[in-house]
Amino acid sequence: MVQSLAKEIALQKNYLNGETIETIYFGGGTPSLLTAGEVNMLIDTVGKHHFIADGAEITLEANPDDLGAAQITALRQTSVNRFSIGIQSFFDEDLLWMNRAHKANEAETSVKRAQDAGFENITADLIYGYPLLTDAKWKQNIERMFALEIPHISAYALTVEPRTALASFIKKKQQPPVNDQQSAEQFLLLMNAMQQQRFEHYEISNYCMPGHYSRHNSNYWKGVKYLGIGPSAHSFNGETRQWNAANNALYLRELEKGSIPSETEFLTEENRLNEYIMTSLRTMWGLDLQHLEGIAAGTAAVVQKGATEFLEKEWLTGKDGKLYLTQTGKLYADHIAAELFF
Repeated sequence: MVQSLAKEIALQKNYLNGETIETIYFGGGTPSLLTAGEVNMLIDTVGKHHFIADGAEITLEANPDDLGAAQITALRQTSVNRFSIGIQSFFDEDLLWMNRAHKANEAETSVKRAQDAGFENITADLIYGYPLLTDAKWKQNIERMFALEIPHISAYALTVEPRTALASFIKKKQQPPVNDQQSAEQFLLLMNAMQQQRFEHYEISNYCMPGHYSRHNSNYWKGVKYLGIGPSAHSFNGETRQWNAANNALYLRELEKGSIPSETEFLTEENRLNEYIMTSLRTMWGLDLQHLEGIAAGTAAVVQKGATEFLEKEWLTGKDGKLYLTQTGKLYADHIAAELFF
């Protein structure tokens, strides 16, 4: 797999048209299983085909149970300068319910171990809105995250994906369905707690201490070009969107032949407008009406008119030609974006 990833990096070298690489992100699956040598080899391969900026943000997603002392020491010898650690919860019964391999104490230990080794730029994930999570437990999870002094926190409401074990259990009434009211209340609780700790709520699911936002993820929301490598990886260069086949065996077989099993979609003006509306509204930087005009003339007035109802409800606020979600509006972000689509 690692050799195939390197081969795809070479085959895709022209996709970004010579753009400087500002961020590299090892994500999806379990990249913390890679050895330091494999991580270095992949970064070196990127460097052979692209110019990597000095001080580029290089993130590795990690399961807490993969971050043993030896692995952290080894990764310190690579260019990785940021960890994204999937904590999810500090309660063992919740982690068991989520089918996670790690224990709550391992989550805490892995963060402290990384910090002791000199990794200061760390983000960690929490999940809310699932049946076992009372508001009291949710508050404890948030407080324990603050106690670890992590500069960036991501928090996601549990979503039930089709064709998953959880979807099947809910259908058979072996698990209760997801409670939207619970999710909304826990989201509000989270936003208030983050505000009190002076974390910036810079994107619907992401919070950081000032200046510590994820450069990589922010690029997605700002419409910056990106190249995805590996099975299921998605790429975007401003004009097209491309995605690789999800099947590992098919991916490996095609790369061996020197081709990439992928599909490409050419983005229409409407695609680009709607994508900008959806991504920009999620952020603290807001939806810039002038940017819409740059995509297609006359669109700013249409969106401004469509936003009237939400401005009156105080779900949106407008300032200097931009639209922003209010705290209440963040509960309805997807609905508002869909209503503003072309």
